[in-house]
Amino acid sequence: MGGFFGVVAKEDCLFDLFFGTDYHSHLGTRRGGMAVYGKKGFDRAIHNIENSPFRTKFDKDMREMEGNMGIGCISDYEPQPLIVRSHHGTYAITTVSKINNTDEIVDKLFNDGNSHFLEMSGGDINPTELVAAIINQKENIIDGINYALELIDGSLTLMVLTPKGIYGARDRYGRTPMAIGKKKDAFCLTFEDFAYRNLGYEDYKELGPGEIVVVDTEGVRTLVQPGKDMKICTFLWVYYGYPSSSYEGISVEQMRYNCGKCLAERDNVKPDIVAGVPDSGTAHAVGYSNASGIPFSRPFIKYTPTWPRSFMPTIQSKRDLIARMKLLPVHDLIKDKSLLLIDDSIVRGTQLRETTEFLYQSGAKEVHIRPACPPLLYGCKYLNFSRSSSEMDLITRRVIAKLEGTEDISDEVLKEYANPESPKYEQMLEEIRKELNFTSLRYNRLDDMLSSVGIPEDKLCTYCWDGRE
Repeated sequence: MGGFFGVVAKEDCLFDLFFGTDYHSHLGTRRGGMAVYGKKGFDRAIHNIENSPFRTKFDKDMREMEGNMGIGCISDYEPQPLIVRSHHGTYAITTVSKINNTDEIVDKLFNDGNSHFLEMSGGDINPTELVAAIINQKENIIDGINYALELIDGSLTLMVLTPKGIYGARDRYGRTPMAIGKKKDAFCLTFEDFAYRNLGYEDYKELGPGEIVVVDTEGVRTLVQPGKDMKICTFLWVYYGYPSSSYEGISVEQMRYNCGKCLAERDNVKPDIVAGVPDSGTAHAVGYSNASGIPFSRPFIKYTPTWPRSFMPTIQSKRDLIARMKLLPVHDLIKDKSLLLIDDSIVRGTQLRETTEFLYQSGAKEVHIRPACPPLLYGCKYLNFSRSSSEMDLITRRVIAKLEGTEDISDEVLKEYANPESPKYEQMLEEIRKELNFTSLRYNRLDDMLSSVGIPEDKLCTYCWDGRE
């Protein structure tokens, strides 16, 4: 995943750029970067933030860089922003993207005369560099951005910083968001709308799907009108989004309360307490508690002073260890208790199994698990939700392969496993329950989750749950 923040101001923009970018630290853990433009031209800094937060790494840069316009990003993958010199002039670019047709695009660009791409340490091409190369195929930046939005299979939202202003473009199906804030003598562009409120900005507008704007000190101009079709990622509300975020006017925190309420209304167990796996499961649990009347409690606490982020480190075995080490038990709230635990989702199942064992070892009598979303049956094609190399990393697909006797599962069969009214769905849940050692397991239903968002269902992407594109 990743997040971004950009500022155009009549005075120096570094304070707003620094803190606005930092407010996106929940969206990535690999790289952070800032690029600015001012009297001295372009300046840029990129740092590894895997073991140190953005503020610590960029505090010195914030004090030394100068400019009235800038873009910043938190990236879970590639180093960015990049500074590019081309026939458009010099510009800086940052993206949030998932590009599924990289090889096809690279071959096309080589055939059209592009000479080379720099490989990152893992051998991959930097996706942001690839987007810049696509933009440079056209005679002007606007046509280039539009071409990139059309050519890329997956998703792309971006900012391009030029000496004249910042171009902002939202993914053509709106899979990821972009909002603009305004205050006296300044505008900002951001992934998360809450990132600008403490900096004195007010809501100005949200970009629509495929909309392209340019922001300068005089205002915001729409260069390409938004399209009608939208497929925004539903997981933004379930998991990715910070509690104070909102997308398409819908509050993340309120949506999670709604999810918890739906889970409670369909449940029949009577635990002693309801709890959420911190942090993203907490609001879902509050909603469940409010609807059911079962007390909400915090039987374990996440230790955040030195481990504030959930994604790091990137080696899976270490991630599981850190996830377990971060959770500190409150034994008086666990011992001899029946617990109902809500997490945002179950992906591989490893961490939740560890958490369940940890609760049993701490004296829990029962551990009932209620994921806030339906079973994940497909790897995401549109966002970097997980960099798993295979859908067989999903616990659902492993269990289905076991039940069907093969890993080669047709979409028709998967549809049966996605249907909460089908016998295959119940078989899958029971196998997952046994494998992860839960007392009981019940997922949120897709229809309930979508109603919890409250915008038309045809505007929400549900691919990872039902395979619908």
